[in-house]
Order: sequence, then structure tokens, then C-alpha cells
Amino acid sequence: MRLVIDLIRGRGVEEALSILHFAPKHAAKTAEKVLRSAISNFQNKEETGRVDTATLFVKEVYVDGGPMLKRISPAPMGRAYRIRKRSNHVTIVIAKRETKAKPPLARQKKEAQAAPKTPAAESQTTEQQAKQKKTVAKKKTKTTKS
Repeated sequence: MRLVIDLIRGRGVEEALSILHFAPKHAAKTAEKVLRSAISNFQNKEETGRVDTATLFVKEVYVDGGPMLKRISPAPMGRAYRIRKRSNHVTIVIAKRETKAKPPLARQKKEAQAAPKTPAAESQTTEQQAKQKKTVAKKKTKTTKS
């Protein structure tokens, strides 16, 4: 189950559903049901009603051990091997992505025009760009021969 769950951690809900739907593992079917249940619980809890699934993402996912069924299997020479049939608890937490409000394009243009460009500020930016180019050049020359 943990192998399947690691595939969807941090992904968007729609993408996670498609990954789980087409995953070849047996546990993917159960994880998909749990994810669908988490989505419907989120929609029921939301006051506005229906929520756009494109804005939802998988915030937390973890798998904990559940109860174990203990059985006995016959073994050679009159012995018995213990079989532990494991189960697990899957927890999926989904949340809504917060979209950052961008200022209107007209406001950005006004701010760019209002900012005075002094020759000292321009020379500082060109010096910084030159330093960055030098560091990139140094990094490229440090290649090792193999």
C-alpha cells in the first residue's frame, strides 16, 4: 500500500485519481476508493457546496498498520508456521490550493514606469549579472575526467 500511496503524495486530486485508476497494483483500487471518499467528505464539509476538483490537492497521505489476523499453517515434522494476515489504515488529507492574487497588468506597467532608473542602479545590476556569468563559467570548467 505504501508503494501506491507514495505515487500520489502532493499531487492534484484529478492527477492522483488517474494515477490510481491505471496503476497495476492491487492496493491502487482501495486507495482510489479512499481518495474518492475524501473528496466527497471535503465537498460535504464545504459550506458553499460543490467544489472544483481542479483546485484540490493531496496534502497528506500516510499508511499505518492495522489489526493482524493470526493463522497457523501446517509445516513439516509436525510443526506449525504462523501466518500473519496484515491490514492497514490509510489516511488521506486533501486541501484547497490557495491562488495568489496577481496585480492587474495596468498596475504593473505603472509601477515599472514610476520606478526611476538611475545610472548607479543600472551599473549595480550589470555588475551582478557579470558576477553570475563568472560563477557559471567557473562551474562549467570544474568538470572531472572519468
